[in-house]
Amino acid sequence: MIIAGVDEAGRGPLAGPVVSAAVILKPRSNLIGLNDSKKLSADKRKSLSNDIKIYSVSWSIGIATVREIDDINILRASLLSMERAIKNLSELPEKVIVDGQYTPEIDVPCEAIIRGDATEESIMAASIIAKVERDKIMLELDKKFPNYSFGQHKGYPTKLHMDALRDFGPCIEHRRSFKPIKNYLT
Repeated sequence: MIIAGVDEAGRGPLAGPVVSAAVILKPRSNLIGLNDSKKLSADKRKSLSNDIKIYSVSWSIGIATVREIDDINILRASLLSMERAIKNLSELPEKVIVDGQYTPEIDVPCEAIIRGDATEESIMAASIIAKVERDKIMLELDKKFPNYSFGQHKGYPTKLHMDALRDFGPCIEHRRSFKPIKNYLT
């Protein structure tokens, strides 16, 4: 059975898109070091991301923009990015397994697996690719909006980020539907 693992990165930050990845691993892919992306160093994630891309049957990315997050809410935007990632695969999976408790609405059987990014190799692979891709986007945003230090905190509500919001207010890459950002707009 052809199974695609799916996970997202970026539900919690105050800025930037939510990025999902879908991965169909080769049977017995023997990728050493797969784990939940949050448990790996940035360098290890980058290295594994390259290996996953080389040694998978198919992989793809789906993105939901800040505007989409604000328009439809973060959960629905996360599911939309997952749907896009699945549709971008070069091979149609027979089943999709997703980290978490919700699945996108697609024409393929889906199963939500809570903490799947710690137990299912294809979901681990997807979590790694999604995190690496989102981090790249945040590094690009850091160049466009240097006052916010997006390259350091990736949009999460750290002290550094909150201080920048206090000093400069939100930029167009901030999620206006998120309460901390709303507070700066009123």
